[in-house]
Amino acid sequence: MTSESNARTTDPTELRIRRILDSEYPLCRDDVVWMLGFIKKKVADEDPSLMDLSQPRLMQNFLSFAEAAMALIQRRHACDQEAERLREWLKQAAYGIIPKR
Repeated sequence: MTSESNARTTDPTELRIRRILDSEYPLCRDDVVWMLGFIKKKVADEDPSLMDLSQPRLMQNFLSFAEAAMALIQRRHACDQEAERLREWLKQAAYGIIPKR
């Protein structure tokens, strides 16, 4: 493992993203809010990685972001299936922004 890849794995932001997207990790509301805020900041900052995405892909990112946000607003009962849907929406919303695993 190079020092560059080692530095990436110790980056607190990347570690938190990996933890949130890990199906073994118990997802909580604060994690979802944090992840949505992270994505929003990347978009607002016009992250260069987003410039390489096609318009249809950006639309998919937006749809997934909106689905995750609406799930928080309409949250009924937390269950494993809902957590996995949220994880997938977050993963799709952050497509192109987060490092690939």
